[in-house]
Amino acid sequence: MTGPGALLVVGDVVTDVVAIHPEPLAPATDTAARIRTLPGGAGANAACWAARTGTAEVRLLARVGAESARWHERALVDAGVRPRLVIDAREPTGTVVALVGKDAERTFLTDSGASLRLCPADWTPSLLDGAAHLHLSGYLFFADSSRELAMVALRAARTRGVSVSVDPASAGFLAGLGPQRFLDAVAGVDVLLPNEDEARLLAGLPEPTGVDRAAAELSRRVPLVVVTRGAAGALIAERGRVTAEVEAEPVEAVDSTGAGDAFTGGFLAARLEGADPAEAARAGCRAAALAVTRQGGRP
Repeated sequence: MTGPGALLVVGDVVTDVVAIHPEPLAPATDTAARIRTLPGGAGANAACWAARTGTAEVRLLARVGAESARWHERALVDAGVRPRLVIDAREPTGTVVALVGKDAERTFLTDSGASLRLCPADWTPSLLDGAAHLHLSGYLFFADSSRELAMVALRAARTRGVSVSVDPASAGFLAGLGPQRFLDAVAGVDVLLPNEDEARLLAGLPEPTGVDRAAAELSRRVPLVVVTRGAAGALIAERGRVTAEVEAEPVEAVDSTGAGDAFTGGFLAARLEGADPAEAARAGCRAAALAVTRQGGRP
């Protein structure tokens, strides 16, 4: 019996500096924190969780700086991912400082560095050989060159009949780009994986609006919409209506950095193995529950 086709992730590899501070930040003086430097990036994290939770081969295309390329490559290989890392001659690897409070919620300071300098020249059609699914990190759509690369990959996948998913990645960056511009860029994808804030923003609905309405509206444009809701789990919308709600697994959260990436990886791995959307969302919730119990965004 042959296994599922490969998963190709095109996205970002960054260096995470994660600072967990039990007390509120104290301006103009010191705040005690537990600080770790870890491999991260939304695309890379999702790829690692997919490799950990599923049986499909997982590939990753990303761009990094020369100063940390070997470290990141080794971390990905050790996680079971086959990386194709393009070395950027001008910019260092992107860096994200994640400030994590007592409630495990995180605030990001982001220097995209080399990660959003991916360009069409970095693409090769052979990346899709044997692939059953392409996943695009939403961060790619927030810079001109990486957005062009994402659209090249999307068109190539559609030509081959390979399904495609996108994680919108950042409500703040989405607002800067413009929701309609983002939706136009991802036209033709099969699966959209926003969180609650991203779903409302993309659907053009105000914050008090129920996320079920936002998910239903988005599913008129994208066949399958899966909205992650943190401790509230996830909901699934198809063809203009919510078709399932999945509860999160109760855990004591330490750091929510990468929880959405873990959900994405677990969800995609399960889908590649034949799970229906609700079953795949449960797999995603299990991965996310594991992710929030440790520091950083990787398995």
